[in-house]
Amino acid sequence: MFGKKKSRGDDGNLHPTLEGALSRVMDPELGKDLVTLGMAKAATLDGDVAKITIELTTPACPMKDRIRADVEAAVEQARPGTSVQIEWTAQVSRGRHGGGVGGASEPIPALDEVQNIVLVASGKGGVGKSTVAANLACALARTGSRVGLLDADIYGPSVPTMFSTEDKVGSPDGKTIVPIHWRGMKLMSMGFLVPPDKGLIWRGPMVHGAVLQFLRDVRWGCLDYLIVDLPPGTGDVQLTLAQSLKVTGAVIVSTPQLVALADVVRAKAMFDSVGIKVLGLIENMSWFECDNCEKRHHIFSKGGASDAAREFGIPVLGELPIESDLRQSGDLGLPLVEADPENRTSRLFVQIARTMAGWISVLNAEQAELEEKAGPSKAAKRRLPVVG
Repeated sequence: MFGKKKSRGDDGNLHPTLEGALSRVMDPELGKDLVTLGMAKAATLDGDVAKITIELTTPACPMKDRIRADVEAAVEQARPGTSVQIEWTAQVSRGRHGGGVGGASEPIPALDEVQNIVLVASGKGGVGKSTVAANLACALARTGSRVGLLDADIYGPSVPTMFSTEDKVGSPDGKTIVPIHWRGMKLMSMGFLVPPDKGLIWRGPMVHGAVLQFLRDVRWGCLDYLIVDLPPGTGDVQLTLAQSLKVTGAVIVSTPQLVALADVVRAKAMFDSVGIKVLGLIENMSWFECDNCEKRHHIFSKGGASDAAREFGIPVLGELPIESDLRQSGDLGLPLVEADPENRTSRLFVQIARTMAGWISVLNAEQAELEEKAGPSKAAKRRLPVVG
């Protein structure tokens, strides 16, 4: 009935009528239409059914439902009475915007297939940073993303406690390290190599070497996101990472007290000094909700970290409550997002993960556009092979 037009996607077809409809659907975050962005991979008509394949920039896309609604409305306007079946795929964009300062960085082959590296940091200890990093990684994995979690806290590793496993780290060739595979995620920590009752008494150069080994020798393989749980504060590990590799950005974890202002400032200043973008702030322990009165109690004051983030132009990715289940699940070796996906706090983690992933997609698109305008040499350097 209708002619077919070759797809602008990889191998599908775009029906002319549907292509016109899809060209009027804007990606809410990237600000361009699905056809121009190449997100419309296929669009065919089977009677009164439009079968459309859309490739998202991340499986964790926070705007998926809105895109679906806009596509259905556009098809209905172009061809009334046509129902829509959408097949979703995803290709996570690559982003390495900051770090690698002072010319000390060099390519790390083990990370070639890692699309985005996100550092999770805090200005001080005791704010729940590792718990946030663990659940954030699990939340991304639950969206269908390929995720790795690197515990870069050499002195106080937390990952082995929060991810209970009998598996052992291996090195079949004596040169590279096979990380722990846990429910589809890849985990690496010094705690997997050193018995828990043995303390590490290392000077800075030894810590530096251990962090580099985790980067260079671990078989990370194909990952959409590598989450790096940094030690608290600023020090050797942060400096080593900043000098050694390019990263997508950093997430700062803090608490609501007004004193948290100084911690946010300190953490942001550290990342600013090495050219690493702060993707956003997560305010942990924001409130406690009493079971009896169902009222929110702001035990650690209210909004100090969030206010500081807004003052310094840092996006607030989300606020998390004080919840005993969150602590308990980590102690039992199963992060809350995995232990109870329907828990309120688990859903908040997934929402935060989607927001962060969407923000990363926007930044990656903006960076790619800037590099395209800067000239073919810079753009060519950026276009490493995309892993399917």
